[in-house]
Amino acid sequence: MQRNQIMNMMYLAKSGEVSKRNINIIKIAGNSFQAYCFTKQAKRTFTINNVLAIVPVLHKEREVV
Repeated sequence: MQRNQIMNMMYLAKSGEVSKRNINIIKIAGNSFQAYCFTKQAKRTFTINNVLAIVPVLHKEREVV
């Protein structure tokens, strides 16, 4: 994970609900990290152990023919 890179994350909330979110990581510290959550449109703190999957969002440029 890199800061200022948009990531697609599947996360297990405290309630046991699984959510899919697009985030931008701000700071990693200990067993948690702060990120801007585009789903909630707010800065959130996430526990690393509750991350089920995380991948970078890759933007492909379309070629015009």
